[in-house]
Amino acid sequence: MMSAVHADARGRYAPSPSGPQHLGNARTALLAWLQIRATGGRFVLRVEDLDRARCKPAFEALVIEDLRWLGLDWDEGPDVGGSCGPYRQSERDAIYEAALGRLSTFACSCTRRELRETASAPHGVEPVYPGTCVDGPRDPARPLAVRWHVPRGRVAIEDEILGTIEQDVETEIGDFVLRRTDGGWAYQLAVVVDDAAMGITHVLRGQDLVASTPRQVLLQRALGLPTPQYAHVPLLLGPDGEKLSKRHGAPDMKTLREGGADAGHVVAVLARSAGLVGAHVHHVMPRELVGDFDLGLLDGATNVLDPAALR
Repeated sequence: MMSAVHADARGRYAPSPSGPQHLGNARTALLAWLQIRATGGRFVLRVEDLDRARCKPAFEALVIEDLRWLGLDWDEGPDVGGSCGPYRQSERDAIYEAALGRLSTFACSCTRRELRETASAPHGVEPVYPGTCVDGPRDPARPLAVRWHVPRGRVAIEDEILGTIEQDVETEIGDFVLRRTDGGWAYQLAVVVDDAAMGITHVLRGQDLVASTPRQVLLQRALGLPTPQYAHVPLLLGPDGEKLSKRHGAPDMKTLREGGADAGHVVAVLARSAGLVGAHVHHVMPRELVGDFDLGLLDGATNVLDPAALR
């Protein structure tokens, strides 16, 4: 089914400028851009620089340069302005503070290590918060995080790619952090507040963020905010079927661009991995893909990219 014209649609690409963008980032940006351009809507670039120790202005500049090199543009963003700014999360503290004040929260002194040691969750799985500090922080002398009293009830969302996503956040996640011990804002709160403030109607992102979605929808409901239409795309894989990474020889976007790669060829390789073009297409720019874009094409995609195809 082709994308319907929907001029009120608003989508976004929200990179974290903590290093050079890799091919998976570029593919997500391309797909998010195509989804909105195919509807005739507006596209927003938002910089998610909550981790102020790792996120640098130089990396933000790289993101912008890489995206423009690929042929992507945006209607609002940190470099072009817009009515919903600021477009850097590091400049939106007061907005997050106001949202936090509308929620039922408590201070928590638990460290991640303590939670892992007391939880029965398998290694690598986020443990369910056991409620240790609900009645007051166990050690008030420590730096304190702020957790949300999660309401009861299951959350169900219809994802455009995955279908129904369902979770009981209270029993499967527990009361989760909205503000870290260092005073920084948690991703879950910031992304919910920003998507609503920027009028985002469509969120296309990688499937590695699926687990966050029920928590975000629960926050949207608690704050009286609209829920966007979600589409979680499969991650980009290497030839061995594992998530594409440096060990596959995959270059980052800066390396490709500065090495003289042809942008149209890179776009063709990314589009091929998503099932948007056939193996015979070796050069294409994003604008050429808008007219035929359909999320349904991803159903038959291999999601595999062989870095050798970029040479």
